[in-house]
Amino acid sequence: MLYKQIERNKRNTFFIVTGFILFVLAVGASFTYVRSGDYYSGMLVAAFIGGGYTLFMLLSSTNVVMRMNHAKEVRSKNEHPFLWHTIENLAMVARIPTPRIFIIHDSSPNAFATGTSPKNGAIAITTGLLDILNREEIEGVMAHEVAHIRNYDIRLATIAVALVSAVAILSDLGTRMLFFSRSNRNQKQHPAILIISLALLILSPFIATLIRLAISRNREFLADASAAELTRNPIGLASALTKITGSSTPVKEASSTSAPLYFADPLKKKVTNLFSTHPRPEERIKRLKLM
Repeated sequence: MLYKQIERNKRNTFFIVTGFILFVLAVGASFTYVRSGDYYSGMLVAAFIGGGYTLFMLLSSTNVVMRMNHAKEVRSKNEHPFLWHTIENLAMVARIPTPRIFIIHDSSPNAFATGTSPKNGAIAITTGLLDILNREEIEGVMAHEVAHIRNYDIRLATIAVALVSAVAILSDLGTRMLFFSRSNRNQKQHPAILIISLALLILSPFIATLIRLAISRNREFLADASAAELTRNPIGLASALTKITGSSTPVKEASSTSAPLYFADPLKKKVTNLFSTHPRPEERIKRLKLM
């Protein structure tokens, strides 16, 4: 059951990401079609903007995210011996380098991982999580974050954010071109295709955001399953999820930019599942208990 779920989640993510890339190229094609009736140059522009922005974000340092959340690095195992050894052991089981460890002084229980590869992975934990959760629950959450690093989820999330930004740029430029297009535009463009292109440009930022959220939610399910594989204790993670999502206190230092990285929604927004950065906790708990 566990391995089937992991494979299903990986397969679903592959299809979603592939669809996302094709969607970005389609937006690029629409971008130049509304101007001159040309598909291919717009696809090249989309590939250039999406690729360039992705590279820029991937090169951004982990320290930027940690400073954004006011996280302080744990330099020695003597500061938090249990936490240090827990993450060290989980990393050994996952066969990745031990991630850097950071503490966020906040009463809300939560955690997140960052780093674009296992070589530069890092995990941040709030003091609230250490205070409220027991040892098995902490191990479950840390296994979830180690799984994110092992599965290259942060890199995937970074690419998704970059593609959303690229779509937003293309959409903005494309709609602006509507006011400066040549008068002979209808000689090169089919009316029906032009309407579809215009609709795609207008709706693309909204659609791209939904795709990014779908990727984020799917990777949370995969990290839960991977954590259960690492600890052989899905109930500990389910119990931790119950406590963390049951807390109504938001993480003060968390922003909308870093919110998707967290174990559970740190902003405590009451939004529908369609617009949530995380799957419904009830669904995550249900899947864990079935493992």
